[in-house]
Amino acid sequence: MSEKDENITNNEELTEETQETEGRKPSSEKKNQKRWYIVHTYSGYENKVKSNLEKRIEYMNMADKIFRVEVPQKTITQIKSGRKQEKEEKIFPGYVLVEMIMDEDSWYVVRHTAGVTKFVGSAKKPIPAKDSEIKKIIHRSTAQTQKVEMDIKVGEKVRIVSGPFAEFVGDITEVYPDKAKLRAMVSIFGRETPVELEYKQIQKL
Repeated sequence: MSEKDENITNNEELTEETQETEGRKPSSEKKNQKRWYIVHTYSGYENKVKSNLEKRIEYMNMADKIFRVEVPQKTITQIKSGRKQEKEEKIFPGYVLVEMIMDEDSWYVVRHTAGVTKFVGSAKKPIPAKDSEIKKIIHRSTAQTQKVEMDIKVGEKVRIVSGPFAEFVGDITEVYPDKAKLRAMVSIFGRETPVELEYKQIQKL
């Protein structure tokens, strides 16, 4: 699965049990009920919305109604020219999570934050996300799993640095970037043998 397909799948998961609202005010909510809500933003503005909203919470004294603003991310390790670099990638591009007590005042502060387009919810009012869904999302963003990217292509030679074939040299025959894996032909006892390897197991020559 490509990154684009993965992002589409992630967005579908996020909105699976809710429908997007046009940003209308909530008609009524139980007072003092702290829940998570999902906010839709302009693409690429997720971190900016988080920063803007946190500033508005502070100077509008809304800390007693708006508690947390999260932009779920995952760590991607890129290996280019033998150098390892890490970057953060949004798990749900275009969405921000807000833990808040929903009323007209808190709705106004969030809805009118620069970069926010609407709440996710019904046609009448924002609908809180299920706690189980939020826990899964938060867990995905805090888990220590990493996606590895590497600038390799078919025909290149690599040295295997770990596993049962460590120190062998192979020729790449197939690359699976969505799985961070590849297949290489390795000469073992004079015979060419196909071996499947993870990016972290090899080093470009």
